[in-house]
Amino acid sequence: MLLEAPLCIAVCGDKNISSQYWVQDCSAAAENLLLAATALGLGAVWLGVHPREERVNPIRKVLNIPENIVPLNLISIGYPAEKKEPRTQYDEKRVHLENW
Repeated sequence: MLLEAPLCIAVCGDKNISSQYWVQDCSAAAENLLLAATALGLGAVWLGVHPREERVNPIRKVLNIPENIVPLNLISIGYPAEKKEPRTQYDEKRVHLENW
């Protein structure tokens, strides 16, 4: 899907200025990007990069990303090639109320 998409956003964290929660911060930003794209009628897909060095290093090289910047993921954005029914991974057995 990435090669066919007209837009790709690399969501990155800066190890020099980011808090110890950079992964969570970048994940929230990526989710907001996904929701915004959907609201605009676009398709968007989260493509995981970090922590897999075999993905981090090529992305770093292609985008000329300095060592202190870590690519967390790529967000592929475009018009969907197909229409799929919404799905959920909700499982009521995984929800616990007031105790485990």
